[in-house]
Order: sequence, then structure tokens, then C-alpha cells
Amino acid sequence: MAYQDLQIDWLKCFVAVVDAGSLSAAAPEVHRSQSAVSMQLKKLETALGHRLLERGPRSQQLTPEGQRLLGYARRMLDLHAETQAAFHGRVLTGHICLGVPDDYAARYLTPVLKRFAPQHGAVEIELSCEQSTALIPRVENGDLDLALVSREQPRHGTLLFHEPMVWVGSPEFPTWRHDPLPIAVYESASLAKRSAINSLALQGRRYRVVYNSSSLAGQIAAVESGLAVAVLTRCSAPPHLEILGGKHGLGPLEPMAVAAYRSQASQGNEAVDSLYQLLIRTLRSTVD
Repeated sequence: MAYQDLQIDWLKCFVAVVDAGSLSAAAPEVHRSQSAVSMQLKKLETALGHRLLERGPRSQQLTPEGQRLLGYARRMLDLHAETQAAFHGRVLTGHICLGVPDDYAARYLTPVLKRFAPQHGAVEIELSCEQSTALIPRVENGDLDLALVSREQPRHGTLLFHEPMVWVGSPEFPTWRHDPLPIAVYESASLAKRSAINSLALQGRRYRVVYNSSSLAGQIAAVESGLAVAVLTRCSAPPHLEILGGKHGLGPLEPMAVAAYRSQASQGNEAVDSLYQLLIRTLRSTVD
């Protein structure tokens, strides 16, 4: 039986729609109109004989066949780009202003930069480490080209994975037994602070904020000293601190939606394009 060949443009549109979250958001990424992107997807679905996306008025979901295709599509596009670079490539240059919260830097950004730097040594990266609440406005006003952030709204970037949140305490100090519970928190707009307070409210547990700091190191110091318990991302919780839970009288926490967020001003910047795509490929494939 003869099968129709899959066109690179179809696959590009498919991956762009999945990453951007909608046809309208994907259109500028592939330099096509929304109707053209829709047509490319229909051609791909016809060639495969399967529906790939279930599209609603405000959202879309991959079908099982679409989920199966996504991995193949990314690999095919990577190989296509690698082949083009081998024959027509040129040295990538430029300057990227990149942002990341402290707690994501070592665990998630380091492996990406280890892959990016050897291939694009002529690209200069300026790194800013701040909380997501500070990074998101900087991306929106063009001060940062790209950032790895904890997002609250879908418009704040391409979703990569969900990072679990955990309560932490010092094994030397049973601070969790205190009433009210002393807690260390980030700034007032922090999603981690909101998650902690919501969890305690659901339990009806009394608390008092005894320490405020936008620094991960400051949060850890407060816990190590027995001053408070804190809520941290699981990836940033040091092994010498104790993960607290139900047996300590502390309830579950909502995970963080981690996204790659880029500025409108950086659209079409080849250096940012390359790092942005690498962030997506690397973190979506390696994070559970």
C-alpha cells in the first residue's frame, strides 16, 4: 500500500501549534496566516489518516495519535535542521538576555546551556536570576529575550512541565509542631507563597510569616536555623532538609506550571529561536 509522504512544512506547523497552544499563536512562529496553518494541519491529518488535535473554541488537546506523532515530528525536524546546517550553515552570533529563577537554574537550565554553548560559542548570553514574578514583566517589556518561569496564565509562555512543590523543615528543629506555624515565604506576589497559604487555609491551620526573602538561599537559611518551615520547588530542596507532609500536619501543595516565555521583540532573532527551541526539546523530553 502506498503512503503519502509527510512534508516538513506540515510537521513544522503541527509542532508550532502544540508548543504555542493555538493556531493563532503558532501562525507568527511559522510565518503563515492562521488559515494557512489550519490547512497544513488538515493535510497532515489526511496523509496519516488520523485526527491529531481535538480543537475547541478556546483550547485544544492532542489525540492519542497526535501524542504519538509529536515525538517523531520533533526528531524529524531536528534532523532536518541539522542536515541544513551541515550544508548551508553559518556561525550563529548575537546576544541573548536570558532569565531564570534561582531554583530552576542548576537543575533545568544547566543541561540546556551545556548543549547550546558548544554548538553556538559565538552567541553571548546574559543571565538574570530572579523570581518569576519579576522575570515575566521583563519579558513583556522586551528587557529579557527569553525566560524560564513559573506561570499562572497560559499566555505566559509555552508549557514545559509541572514542578512539584514541597514543604521543607530542618531535621534538627521540629518547627512544624509550633502553633501558629512559623513560615518563611517569598515576596507577596509569589505563587509559592500563595500555594503555602492556600494549603494552610484548607487545613484550617494557623500560621505566621516570620521571614520574607526573594532569595532561595535566604529561604534555606531560615529553615536550616529552625526559624521556620518553607515551601520550595522539589528540584531546589537540599537533601539535608526534611520533606514534610501529612504526618507533620501539612497538606499537599499545587505544582508549578513551568514555561518557556519569550518576548515579542525577539521574534525572528535566530539566536533566541535556537535557544528557545532547545529549551522546549530538552525539558519536555527529560522532565517527568
